Order: sequence, then structure tokens, then C-alpha cells
Amino acid sequence: MINMKFYIETFGCTFNQADSQIMAGLLEKQGVKSVKSIEEADIIILNTCYVKLPTEQKITNHIKKVQDIYPQKKLVVAGCMVDIDPVKLERLAPQAGWIGSRRILSVPEVVKAIMRGDIKRKTGQDNEVKTCLPRKRSNPLIHILQICEGCLGKCSYCCTRFARGKLQSYPLNFLKREAEQAVADSCKEIQLTAQDTAAYGKDSGDKLSDIINQTTSIPGNFKVRVGMMHPQNAENDIESIVNSFKNDKVYKFIHLPLQSGNNQVLSDMNRGHSVEEYLKIVKYFKSEIPHLSISTDIIVGYPTEDETAFQDSIDVISAIRPDFLHISKYHHRPGTLASQMDEIDHKVMKNRSKRLNDLKIKIASLNNKKLIGTSQKILITGQGSKGGYMGRTNSYKTVIVDEALLGNFFNVEITHSNSTYLKGKIL
Repeated sequence: MINMKFYIETFGCTFNQADSQIMAGLLEKQGVKSVKSIEEADIIILNTCYVKLPTEQKITNHIKKVQDIYPQKKLVVAGCMVDIDPVKLERLAPQAGWIGSRRILSVPEVVKAIMRGDIKRKTGQDNEVKTCLPRKRSNPLIHILQICEGCLGKCSYCCTRFARGKLQSYPLNFLKREAEQAVADSCKEIQLTAQDTAAYGKDSGDKLSDIINQTTSIPGNFKVRVGMMHPQNAENDIESIVNSFKNDKVYKFIHLPLQSGNNQVLSDMNRGHSVEEYLKIVKYFKSEIPHLSISTDIIVGYPTEDETAFQDSIDVISAIRPDFLHISKYHHRPGTLASQMDEIDHKVMKNRSKRLNDLKIKIASLNNKKLIGTSQKILITGQGSKGGYMGRTNSYKTVIVDEALLGNFFNVEITHSNSTYLKGKIL
């Protein structure tokens, strides 16, 4: 495969980004060169996400466009679309190779086959352990540590679980070894990621707090970000998780999706937790960890959400005042239980989404405004999209400064704020 060049494009979550980095690393190990533009490549790899309808539409259009513009180039489609919607993918790209979400280690084999004109497809469940593998990091300062794959949930609206499958936690000693290598490689931020980090070890006897404690025990000056936790699994081990978060190396940031502020809707969604249980987790975290940032998710317009149920979501968001809020308008997804119900009027959905978004901006703006004049220690991990340098506070809030050295910690004074980021000057 020498002299072949590949271009990889990633859609979706942090976990998917890590999958792409591993695929790139495995291909480079085989002598296939990574290029930064699609024009230079012999082979195009599209790593897909399928969690939402707008994402599906974007990917569908992109696959068509790539084949229209570059008919002479070979195409491989990877990721969630492969396992969730193979019929549509076959129709869209009959000559493409496929790599399912749980089969990324087969990328050299699939690429080799497609380059010689054979259509090879690796799909379905496998128990590949994605640790300590070659990888090409998109940001040399950030290492994404996949701690487990799959989940224990049966959410009625989610199709991702059909691709990612049942829970598989990776061995603790392998994960620590990978984290140690990342620190040795001068990474300054380690992101623990999974479909549900709080599910880690439920199949192996380990716990999320174990991997947090193992990672923070590694000598070095770096930060750890813990990814999304399902409330039900977080609640089952709340004390040890909170204690592990008290380590100075851990960002004081939790991503805890609520999805609805109404118990009947949560039950219809098959979420496995109530509003009261959710609030109890948030209260405990906040009481134990000052200056905690909370990120949460709400699905607007689930088929059984009426105006009262939506108002309940508004009320809960008003009460917990999250720093980050991800709002999704409900759409049917392939194969899900919820897709058998009637969708609510899209105008109603759009109106509710706007009302919630207005509240989100108001809360985030007020939360951030309180930080003006304060001193914050930030880690610089990248350049700002509109200039300057981007850092993160201890509570994972974005701060833009004019001048800084990448990979270093700085004390800054916060001078300006808006709903999405802060501005600061180095002290």
C-alpha cells in the first residue's frame, strides 16, 4: 500500500473522532500516507454519525457530492451509518467499502481490497479492544481515551445503540498504559470518552472512578475531562465519582443529559431515571464541588411531549442553570420504538426549541458574566477560530486570549463575556 494517500473526514462525537484517529494511525503504520485535502487523496474515508436526522441528511448529501466530484477516487464509508442503515448506504454508494463502528481495526484490510478493485465490507459486532493502538491525533495536545464502547441503555429514540452495541469496558491496565503514553507524548488534556462513561466497568467489575484515579495518578502537568454520563449509572456510584472529581487534574465539568424535565416523557423515552433523581445527582455534585460547570441535553418535541411537559423542561433548566445546553428537535430514527409514534407538529417543535434556546442564552450569559474580573487558571490547547488562542478554565469554560504558548497553563483575568466564551488577559 506504499505511495497510496488517504483523506479521512469525521462526523459526530468525540468517540467517532478517536475512531478516525486510530484508523489514520493504523493506515500510516501500513505505509499509507494521510493528506489534508480530498484532492490529493487516492482513497476517501468518511466516518459517519447517524444520531440525528439533520446529520443523516448532511452525510447523505456529502456521500453523493463526493462521488459526483471525484468519481475516480475510491470510497470507504465507516461509522454508525454502516450498521444502522445499510440498505440506504448500498443504494447511495454501491461501490464503496464499509467499516462498521466496532470493526475499525479492519481498516487496512478494507482499504487494501478497495484499492485493488474488490469491495470489502466489515460490519456487525466485534470485541476489538481499542487501546494502545497507533493513532494520528488531530490536536497533538489532546488525547481521546476511549474507555468503553456500547451502552446499557434502551432509550426509545436512539439508533446509535444499534451500531455501538452492548457494553464493552476496556481493561483498566491497558487504559492507564495508553494514558501514560499520551502524557509521555506531551498531551496536556486527556478526554475520557464513551457512549456513557458512567457505565464503565459495569460488565467487568471496575468503576469510572477507578479509571479517573488511575489517570490522575500519572505524574505530569495535564488535565482530565470526563465525558457524558448517564444519570442512572452515575447515581449508582455517585460518591466515588464525586471523590475522584476532587483531584486537581480533573476539570470541574460534568455532561449529564436530562432529555426531558417531565417524568412521564422520561418514562416514555425509557431513560431509566426520574427528574427527582437527576436533581439529586446535580445537587450532590454542586454541594461537593464548588464552581462546577454543568452540561446537559434536552430533546424538544418527543412524540408524547405536550405543552405542560415542555414547560416542565423549561422549569428544570431554569432551576439547574446549566452552563452548556444541547438542544435537539425530535426526529424519528431508523428502527427505534419512538419512530412508531406520530411526530408532533414541526411548527410547535420549532417554537419550543426557540423558547428553550432563548433561555439557554440568557442563563449562560448570566453565568459567564459573573466571572468578569475574576482570575482563572487556563490551559491553552488551540488557536481561536477568529484569532488569538483558546484555553479552558478549571470548569472547562472557553477563554480567548491574544497571545499565549500552546500547551501551557496561564493565570488570566476575565475581561469580557458572552453566552459561549470568555475573553481574558494574561496576568
